[in-house]
Amino acid sequence: MTFENPSPKGALLGFALLLVSIEFHCHSSDGQANDSSPPNIIIIYTDDQGFGDTSSLNPDAKFQTPNLDRLAMEGISFTNAHSPDTVCTPSRYGLLTGRFCWRTEKKSGVLGAEHACLIRNRQMTLASFLGDNGYDTAMVGKWHLGMDFPGEPGQRDWQKPVNDMPLDKGFDYFYGVPASLNYGVLAWFENRFAKVPPTLFTAKKNNNRHSDYRIQPPYQRSPEATQQALKKPGMEVAPDFIDNQCLTKFTDQAIQWMSERSKASKQKNPFFLYLPLTSPHYPVCPLPEFWGQGQCGGYGEFLIETDHHVGRILSFLKKSGMDHNTLVIFSSDNGPENSWKNRIKEFGHHSNHHFRGGKRDIYEGGHRVPLFARWPAGIKNPGRQWSRVIGQVDLLATFAELLQSPLPENAGQDSQSFASVLIDADSQYKRAPLINHSAKGQFSITHGDWKLILPHRKSPGELYNLNADPGEKRNVIAQQPEVTKRLKAKATEIVVQGRTTPGIAQANDTGYWNDLGWITRSQYEAQAITEN
Repeated sequence: MTFENPSPKGALLGFALLLVSIEFHCHSSDGQANDSSPPNIIIIYTDDQGFGDTSSLNPDAKFQTPNLDRLAMEGISFTNAHSPDTVCTPSRYGLLTGRFCWRTEKKSGVLGAEHACLIRNRQMTLASFLGDNGYDTAMVGKWHLGMDFPGEPGQRDWQKPVNDMPLDKGFDYFYGVPASLNYGVLAWFENRFAKVPPTLFTAKKNNNRHSDYRIQPPYQRSPEATQQALKKPGMEVAPDFIDNQCLTKFTDQAIQWMSERSKASKQKNPFFLYLPLTSPHYPVCPLPEFWGQGQCGGYGEFLIETDHHVGRILSFLKKSGMDHNTLVIFSSDNGPENSWKNRIKEFGHHSNHHFRGGKRDIYEGGHRVPLFARWPAGIKNPGRQWSRVIGQVDLLATFAELLQSPLPENAGQDSQSFASVLIDADSQYKRAPLINHSAKGQFSITHGDWKLILPHRKSPGELYNLNADPGEKRNVIAQQPEVTKRLKAKATEIVVQGRTTPGIAQANDTGYWNDLGWITRSQYEAQAITEN
């Protein structure tokens, strides 16, 4: 059965009835919204932050994150939460659409700054769903899902608008950068235009705070001049762009946008803010006022700065009177960059905590990430932990259940609601088997305590009991043939049915691809449906 989205008015009424049913209390009569109104929603999404890079999750961390710790103490700390992939682009796609990115044409790796957006026109996203249900929506920060810029590099017409970007995917407002800073087209974009066009060129420069690079002036007037000056090809950059200004500008702009919402009429809409930060992804570039803080060099300083900006968001919510009925979700797009290995040797800090691997890896360190949810009006028994599996891909279905607005069959195909965990401390919620995916295209499936890493090219399968062996040190695939068989069959079903959730089978965007090493081409073609 295909559900039609109800009207915004009907969805909000349904949400009000839901909140009444779980006995929420009202605000005092100070002009704030009644708790029976739907919550504002903020998703703060960091870049390459490992599970061990928060002090509440890692008691041995070499720096403190008091504002992230506050989210955990005043909300729920999900200790078995997973990004959809182990690199940037596919995780962001999964977060925003509730559908795994490997179902698209993008089977491995990430996009550059300029590419056809992976989110199709009219494909449901968190933003379009919430917008259809009465929310104002904004994205402030790093996109990295593809944009269409006017003209070719070196021949741009920045008087023309940028297309195939956040404003075309459900967001009312956009301020940010197109992709990771090493991909260029670096400018402060607002809506469809660069505030100052990226008419100059640059390349990576040495970084004296970390073993990576900086993007900072001086810039050159041509790619050839950059090649001559820095011995590297030039990438487009605006004259006023400096890498270490990202966190401040994004937080400033987010607060400004929310402030405009708080000053609106008494009949104002709830809002959704997606705030994907650029830290602690390279370049690791903390502002000077954070230098010397913590005991983990520039990386620790950068995360201390990140935590500071999270605190600014929380302070604004408190001062504006919107704190009580705002759901704040904080997480990261994948595990820590490869420099995590050097931090263990130099500082004794484990960005991946006690998990195996990091960014790009199929092991837990690649995709088990911090995830905190804070919502004073809604979360029951705050300060608790939830240790069962959830995925970031589940946010769309979670919001849909909270708003009592069912998703259509062709949206959120891999999204399963964990709303009951938020509003019921005794929830018995159990997720369906969760697929994870590596930068090179390898699959794993986790169900309960068991995680099967599926065969991939020349790599054989591996099986781990995560309850007994969270560090994935003991491969027991030879001892557990029935578990292996069951999980492999479930992974096959999830791939070929085009969805994880119950419902009508959906088409993947492509036919068979070579990363499906445990499924033959004929098996795939016999079971998978194709688009008309």
